[in-house]
Amino acid sequence: MVPTRHCEGFFDLNATEAAGLHAFINQTRIKIEESFHPDAYNIGVNSGAAAGQTVFHLHVHLIPRYLGDVADPRGGIRGLFPAKARYWYGTED
Repeated sequence: MVPTRHCEGFFDLNATEAAGLHAFINQTRIKIEESFHPDAYNIGVNSGAAAGQTVFHLHVHLIPRYLGDVADPRGGIRGLFPAKARYWYGTED
Protein backbone atom coordinates (compact mmCIF):
# COMPACT_ATOMS: atom_id res chain seq x y z
CA MET A 1 0.00 0.00 0.00
CA VAL A 2 1.37 3.39 -0.96
CA PRO A 3 0.76 5.88 1.84
CA THR A 4 -2.04 8.30 1.04
CA ARG A 5 -2.01 10.17 4.33
CA HIS A 6 -0.15 13.48 4.25
CA CYS A 7 3.23 13.17 5.95
CA GLU A 8 5.80 15.91 6.17
CA GLY A 9 8.75 13.55 6.32
CA PHE A 10 9.89 9.96 6.09
CA PHE A 11 9.89 9.40 9.84
CA ASP A 12 6.22 10.35 10.06
CA LEU A 13 5.27 7.09 8.33
CA ASN A 14 3.94 4.27 10.45
CA ALA A 15 5.37 0.77 9.97
CA THR A 16 2.67 -0.29 7.50
CA GLU A 17 3.13 2.84 5.38
CA ALA A 18 6.92 2.47 5.42
CA ALA A 19 6.63 -1.14 4.27
CA GLY A 20 4.20 -0.09 1.54
CA LEU A 21 6.52 2.66 0.36
CA HIS A 22 9.44 0.24 0.27
CA ALA A 23 7.40 -2.23 -1.78
CA PHE A 24 6.33 0.53 -4.17
CA ILE A 25 9.93 1.65 -4.68
CA ASN A 26 10.88 -1.92 -5.56
CA GLN A 27 7.93 -2.29 -7.95
CA THR A 28 8.89 0.97 -9.63
CA ARG A 29 12.52 -0.17 -9.89
CA ILE A 30 11.39 -3.31 -11.72
CA LYS A 31 9.36 -1.25 -14.21
CA ILE A 32 12.31 1.09 -14.81
CA GLU A 33 14.64 -1.86 -15.38
CA GLU A 34 12.29 -3.39 -17.96
CA SER A 35 12.49 -0.31 -20.15
CA PHE A 36 15.74 1.47 -19.32
CA HIS A 37 18.21 -1.10 -17.90
CA PRO A 38 20.10 1.22 -15.53
CA ASP A 39 23.31 0.18 -13.81
CA ALA A 40 22.36 1.59 -10.40
CA TYR A 41 20.04 3.96 -8.56
CA ASN A 42 20.05 6.92 -6.25
CA ILE A 43 17.17 6.93 -3.79
CA GLY A 44 16.69 10.28 -2.14
CA VAL A 45 14.56 11.51 0.73
CA ASN A 46 15.20 14.81 2.47
CA SER A 47 13.42 14.69 5.82
CA GLY A 48 13.43 18.02 7.63
CA ALA A 49 14.64 21.51 6.85
CA ALA A 50 18.13 20.83 8.21
CA ALA A 51 18.40 17.99 5.68
CA GLY A 52 17.51 20.29 2.80
CA GLN A 53 13.79 19.54 2.56
CA THR A 54 12.04 22.49 0.93
CA VAL A 55 8.69 20.88 0.08
CA PHE A 56 7.13 19.68 3.30
CA HIS A 57 5.38 16.56 2.19
CA LEU A 58 7.05 13.20 1.95
CA HIS A 59 8.30 12.34 -1.50
CA VAL A 60 10.97 9.95 -2.69
CA HIS A 61 13.30 10.39 -5.64
CA LEU A 62 14.17 7.14 -7.41
CA ILE A 63 16.78 8.03 -10.00
CA PRO A 64 18.20 5.50 -12.45
CA ARG A 65 21.95 5.87 -12.99
CA TYR A 66 24.30 4.63 -15.67
CA LEU A 67 28.02 3.97 -15.66
CA GLY A 68 29.65 7.08 -17.10
CA ASP A 69 26.59 9.35 -16.79
CA VAL A 70 28.94 11.67 -14.89
CA ALA A 71 32.70 11.54 -14.56
CA ASP A 72 32.58 11.01 -10.78
CA PRO A 73 29.28 9.83 -9.31
CA ARG A 74 30.36 10.30 -5.69
CA GLY A 75 28.17 12.80 -3.87
CA GLY A 76 24.92 11.62 -5.38
CA ILE A 77 22.58 13.34 -7.76
CA ARG A 78 23.71 16.95 -7.44
CA GLY A 79 26.62 16.12 -9.74
CA LEU A 80 24.19 15.18 -12.51
CA PHE A 81 23.00 18.77 -12.90
CA PRO A 82 25.70 21.11 -11.58
CA ALA A 83 23.84 24.19 -12.81
CA LYS A 84 20.81 23.10 -10.80
CA ALA A 85 22.65 22.08 -7.65
CA ARG A 86 21.45 25.25 -5.91
CA TYR A 87 17.95 25.29 -7.40
CA TRP A 88 16.72 27.54 -4.61
CA TYR A 89 19.28 30.25 -5.36
CA GLY A 90 17.65 33.64 -5.49
CA THR A 91 14.57 32.58 -3.53
CA GLU A 92 15.82 32.10 0.02
CA ASP A 93 19.58 31.88 -0.13
